Amino acid sequence: MMSLKLWYDRDGFDWTDALPLGNGRLGAMVFGGPRKEQIQLNEDTHWTGRPYSAANRGAAAHLPELRRMLFEGRWAEAERFADAHMMARPRFQCSYQPSGSVYIEGRHQPDPGSYRRELDLETAIATVDYVHHGIRYRREALSSPVDNVIAVRMWTEGGEGFDSDIFYAAELPGLPGIDGAAGEILWQGRNRGEYGVPGGLSLAARIKVEAEGGRVEAHDFGLRLSDVRAFTLWIDYGTSFRRHDDTGGDPLAETRDRIGRAAAKGWDRVRADHVDGHRRLFGRLSAEFGAARDDLPTDQRIARPDKTDDPGLAALYLQFGRYLMVSASRPGSQPANLQGIWNKEIQPPWGSKYTININTEMNYWLADPANLAECAEPLIRMVEDLAETGQEMAREHYGAAGWVAHHNTDLWRACGPIDGADPGLWPMGGIWLTNQLWDHCLYQGCPEALVARLRPVIEGAVRFALDFLAEHPQSGLLVTVPTNSPENIHPGGGNLSAGCAMDDQLLRDLFDALEGAGGDAALCARARTARARLAPDRIGAQGQLQEWHEDWDAGVREPDHRHVSHLYACYPSLQISPRETPELAQAVATSLAMRGDDATGWGIGWRICLWARLAEGERAWEVLNKQLLPDRTYRNLFDAHPPFQIDGNFGGAAGILEMLVSSRPGCAVLLPALPRAMAARGSVSGLRLRGGIEMDLSWAEGRVLRAAFRAGRDCALDVIIDGATRHLQLPAGTEVAVEGAGQGLVTA
Repeated sequence: MMSLKLWYDRDGFDWTDALPLGNGRLGAMVFGGPRKEQIQLNEDTHWTGRPYSAANRGAAAHLPELRRMLFEGRWAEAERFADAHMMARPRFQCSYQPSGSVYIEGRHQPDPGSYRRELDLETAIATVDYVHHGIRYRREALSSPVDNVIAVRMWTEGGEGFDSDIFYAAELPGLPGIDGAAGEILWQGRNRGEYGVPGGLSLAARIKVEAEGGRVEAHDFGLRLSDVRAFTLWIDYGTSFRRHDDTGGDPLAETRDRIGRAAAKGWDRVRADHVDGHRRLFGRLSAEFGAARDDLPTDQRIARPDKTDDPGLAALYLQFGRYLMVSASRPGSQPANLQGIWNKEIQPPWGSKYTININTEMNYWLADPANLAECAEPLIRMVEDLAETGQEMAREHYGAAGWVAHHNTDLWRACGPIDGADPGLWPMGGIWLTNQLWDHCLYQGCPEALVARLRPVIEGAVRFALDFLAEHPQSGLLVTVPTNSPENIHPGGGNLSAGCAMDDQLLRDLFDALEGAGGDAALCARARTARARLAPDRIGAQGQLQEWHEDWDAGVREPDHRHVSHLYACYPSLQISPRETPELAQAVATSLAMRGDDATGWGIGWRICLWARLAEGERAWEVLNKQLLPDRTYRNLFDAHPPFQIDGNFGGAAGILEMLVSSRPGCAVLLPALPRAMAARGSVSGLRLRGGIEMDLSWAEGRVLRAAFRAGRDCALDVIIDGATRHLQLPAGTEVAVEGAGQGLVTA
């Protein structure tokens, strides 16, 4: 059976060598140093700033003039005008912050060949093991989703005594306190302000040491442990954040109480509860794709240029993506941001925010098919928050009802156009997030409670869209204006445009979601009328799917642009597919070939998903192989944008599942894009399909051996294997299997 461990024969030198732990709220990067261990911390509400409004009051008065410029094709002038009059105030958002580091100094030098560190994805425990002067040392670290603390334990195999120094350091000014008698380090501080938004959060870090044998005493700015047989560290970090408009929490009391409860339970029970809590989610899906070079350290597997003899690395990468999802996004936590919950920089790339013109949505493509539906809960809560804060933005910037969010948001749920008109003036981010939530609902089989919860969010997004759409004076079509096709510059001379393909595709899905959710009848009628007046997807002169209403694709400044926004209709949407719309699917393939596969990490992840949706298994494998090379994947399997962005991990993992099954409500195509490298033998169990269905699947030599389906409610499913359709009735709670079907599905 394939190992689900990342392992290495040397400690982590760079941050992207360190191994990630997380419980949704608390993240840690474990470097594994025997001389000096660093455990770098993050807490999901530690951001700059405080509650604020970014509305540019009166911006709506400038909207008619901006639209006139765009309808007249005065692209550059329109962009300058928008930049001066339509942007948010402030025009930048707050950023996610690191929460300091805990250091363990042992000053050990491992005996040659004795060192090993690993991350066990099944237990979510990072381990360091080595021999120093004939004594075997072991250290384990975890971030417990049950007790909501980080715990570290170190001991010697034979109970020999050893010394260690423990201390905490942060890049923010704060008040450190050391209590040697209690074995505790306490740090208090305040968060930073940024871009004119003052800081408003209280911060607290607390580390408690429990030693077996020996002595613990205050030393310099930390604690010195002398001649101990073992020790346990209880680590916590908290802020006063409660929600986007409330910072009245008490991190001193909260960290004290969490550590007190965990310490009272003790290491053994905390560890056992942690493993059970992790496996409750992570253990739902298993995957085997054939040969796996588990004998090689993980960094060596990544460094090998051809992964054909190691399809097991793809299975490990899939499970690592699921591990990151479980670790970064749990009920009660913040959603996964650009780096999940793992960030070392005071000024992180792109603020480590929520970029909602692709990246945040891509973060959640994996959750449902990978059987991690609960991990989407933080995203639902964030969109519900945006539906509140976005009402002011819709009113002040567009004179519209409903709610709007643009291409970024932060902890405080700011939702205005930021950075610049290029690329910030794109009022479709909230709509894409809403569509993502509706797809989550489809995966769950549209349970009544979830539909009722999402309905007001969908209705608010639709009300904005209907007020925002304008009739194009030349075509008579309804278009979004101003907008842009993220984040591409068109040959007309700018980024802003009057309508684009992606916006039309997003709106079609939004209006359909309103119908599916049983929205207000009058609103549904208005949406149906507007939907009929949107521009259809168009095939351009080169056979490509047009990105804009004009056939501009051939003259773009960056023909290999990282975004493939106009292909949203193919993936993640279900509007275009080889079976239902073959001509448009061919146009998608032409566009994708024109863009090329050498993109950023998340751009490659999207391309894997698209090629798989197009049933091009060999091309999808080729792009996945690019993803798994050292210039796109760091030694710890983090996606190398570069720098690190977690969306590439989630997108690539989602693409692997799309190779195995492509589903829509009532229909599933099995092994639509199985590449030759994975065809010899494989299986996956616990994979989720749209419609609230769970599936197990096994294959050999590219042929389906067995497919089993389980549904939570009575439903029907068309199963397509090698072009042949089997119609199944699935009674609730009963497994229905298809045996020995298929005629060989390896893509030529």
